[in-house]
Parts: sequence; structure tokens; C-alpha cells
Amino acid sequence: MTQNHYNVIVVGGGVSGSALFYELGRYTNVQSICLLEKYGSLSSLNSNGSANSQTIHCGDIETNYTLEKATKVKRTAKMVEKYCLNHGYQDKVIFSHQKMALGVGYEEVTYIKNRYKEFKSLYPYLELYSKEDLALIEPAVIFDENHNERPEDIVAMGAKGEYTTVDFKALSDSFIDNTLKIKDKVTDIFFNNEVKEIQKIGSTYHIQTTMSQFTADFVVVDAGAHSLFLAHQMGHGLDFGCLPMAGSFYMANRKILNGKVYMVQNPKLPFAALHGDPDILVNGFTRFGPTALMLPKLERFKPGTYIDFFKTLRLDTNVLKIFYDLLKDSDIRNYVLKNFMFEVPFINKKLFIQDAKKIVPSLSEDDISYAKGFGGVRPQILDKKNQKLMLGEASINTGEGIIFNMTPSPGATSCLGNALRDVEVICEYLGYEFNKKLFYDELVEDENMQGDGDAK
Repeated sequence: MTQNHYNVIVVGGGVSGSALFYELGRYTNVQSICLLEKYGSLSSLNSNGSANSQTIHCGDIETNYTLEKATKVKRTAKMVEKYCLNHGYQDKVIFSHQKMALGVGYEEVTYIKNRYKEFKSLYPYLELYSKEDLALIEPAVIFDENHNERPEDIVAMGAKGEYTTVDFKALSDSFIDNTLKIKDKVTDIFFNNEVKEIQKIGSTYHIQTTMSQFTADFVVVDAGAHSLFLAHQMGHGLDFGCLPMAGSFYMANRKILNGKVYMVQNPKLPFAALHGDPDILVNGFTRFGPTALMLPKLERFKPGTYIDFFKTLRLDTNVLKIFYDLLKDSDIRNYVLKNFMFEVPFINKKLFIQDAKKIVPSLSEDDISYAKGFGGVRPQILDKKNQKLMLGEASINTGEGIIFNMTPSPGATSCLGNALRDVEVICEYLGYEFNKKLFYDELVEDENMQGDGDAK
């Protein structure tokens, strides 16, 4: 066994951990940084392109976002866009498609029109598309299998020419490649090093992996659902449990949609509404999804982690109360049952088509197939203290030199923004400098939020 000491160790080589590794290397004077990854490559789990919708969630067409949340998400999404453009990653890492949120029927049409008025000031590029407009730019949402115009009232709000899509694994690779080019710093990466235990001895963290032992002055755990598992091992975050939600997809046998088409979110449902996306890894073919299914394991398509799930769930009366409150609503019960049936062979396509035809009325069973091996696991957090399901991301900053991050959607979009938050904490805790001006000059779009020099 060898022992290696670093100023900062990042656990997890997904897009969140890779972004933090990059920011520590590029914008701070931290001298030694290490990234520990469980598997043999970066982003082999939820940041992989097959595990997510490849979407930059900037809040313009996500109808489950309030204006306040959209404002925050837009800022971090623009960081990813600006980073990619600065490095010339157009059509390699980041891609442009048209996108829209579709309203079908009187209630949804009214909702979309009102939302368009509210969000136009935040997103000046937004356009409102009538049925006639949609027949030209996204005809598959208008015409049925007989080439007849669908009878419902329909409208959409969206945009053309914006950057909408990211290969988050390629983004992770770029973060690491650009960090390794930095001279006069130690920037080490160790693959196939699963973290088994973290202990704090004095002011130093001791990390035992399957391959070696490491020590650090500060640790950030960006390990998906296993972040909370490791936090619980150390006695942190015990008021939280983890509910792993798997998302599956159905792949079309061709390009059906010209861009991203989202539907209006049912406010009662805690998970994203079905949408159609061009898959940049499969010739632009349209992918529909995701479904939402609770799985009793922390990693999908990987062996094991069932016991880790039960340890991280920490089942008690508070968890049971959260489940009861969710399932007593008939809309949520029916949603859970339907999404379970979407996984059952022979009947799954027939049921899924009924929902997907709201986007593409001409869609048939012959057009799609269950996308085997696609989809990931989102670590939704159960707040046991307040007996509720938390939506979005969660971070446990212990104030003791270790942070645990759980980043379901829009965590990949927010990777640079979340890393900024952690970099500032790390620099303050260890007394290092963060070059705020350089960071804002390179990654922040809003000129009113520029930095004013180095900050400790």
C-alpha cells in the first residue's frame, strides 16, 4: 500500500467532479489536486451520454422551473456554453438544435402563452409558435399518421439557434485534458480506485480505496448516490435518505423531430415530463423519455449496490411518511404504476406510445424500441426531518473540510456553478487564493457579475 498526500482530493470522475478538478487547477493556487474514480474511465455512469437527455437545462423550456430557479440555472448553464465556445468545442461537445415547450389543449395553451410573457424578459430570444408555425418547423408534432392536422389547440414557446445539447462525457474529458496541461501543479488521476472509507485523523483526511491509501487537507465527494452513502459512514447527513430514481428511454429508428420538444409538467409530479430529443450519439435519431422508476440500487447496469441502497435509504417512520404522502395522491400513484409498466416487455411499447403520441401523433410501435442500456439513476434526496422529497440538488458542507454533493438533474448543467461554490469554500478553509476575476472573465456571461480581483 502507498500513501499519497494532496491539498484537495475529489472523489468521483463524473462531470461534477471533473469540473471541480478543472476549476481548482485553472483558477486557484492550490498546488496538489487528486481525482479518484471508481471505474476505468470518466463519466461511466450518469454523465455518460446514454444515461441522460444530453440537455443543457437553462430554464427556458423546463416548465417545472419557477422564474427564480430559471434565473439561477440560466447563469450556470451559460458557464458551460461559454467554456465550450472558448475552447472551440462546437459540434464536438456542445451542439445547437431548436427547442420548445409544447402546450396541447386549452389549459396547456393558456399556460404556455402566460409563461411566455413571464419568461420573455429573462430569455429575449424566446418565440411563441402557433400551430401554423409548428407545421413548418416541427411538422411531426402537428400531423397524424394520415397526414391530417391534429384537432387539438396547440402552441409552443421555444427558440432556434441556441446551444441546447451537450455530450457530458466529452465535457468531462475536456475538463481533465485541460487541467493536465497546467504546469507547476500536481494534478493526478487514479482510475479503478473505489473509495471504501474516509476518516478524519487530526486535521487530515485518510481515504482508503480498493487499490491504495490517500490523504488530503480537504475532500469533496462528487460520487452520485454514493456521496450520501459515504457521508452516512462518517456520521454526516443522517437526516437525509436516498431514493434512487431510474430513467429509461425509447429510441426511434430515425430522426422524427428536428429538435428538443418538451411537454408541460404536471405540477403534482416530482419528475420531469416526457420529452423528445435528438440523440447526438445515435445519428440524431429521436429519443423519447425519460420514464421514472424507483430502483433498490445506487448504480444502474452495474452489479451490486443493493445493500448500499438500503444503508443509504435509512428506512424509518419518516421515510414511510414521505412515501405515504406521495402515494396517497392518485395522480402520483397512477404515474408510478404506469412507469413501472413501461419496463415490462411486450406491453411496454404499447403503453408508452399512448403518452408519446401527445408529442408525435403519428408515432407507432414500429417506430420505436426500448433503448437497452440507456438511462441512469438520479439520487433524489429524502428530507426526513421535514418529511418531504427534495427536488434538485443537495450538498452537505460539514464545515470540517469535507463536502458531499448529490447532483440529480440539472446537476450536469450546473457543474461549473456548483464547482465554483465548492472552490470558494475550499479556498477560504485552506487559505488559498481564488482568481475570481479570471473565472468571471472566462466563464460568466453577465457583465454585471464580473469579479473584482483575486479573493481568498
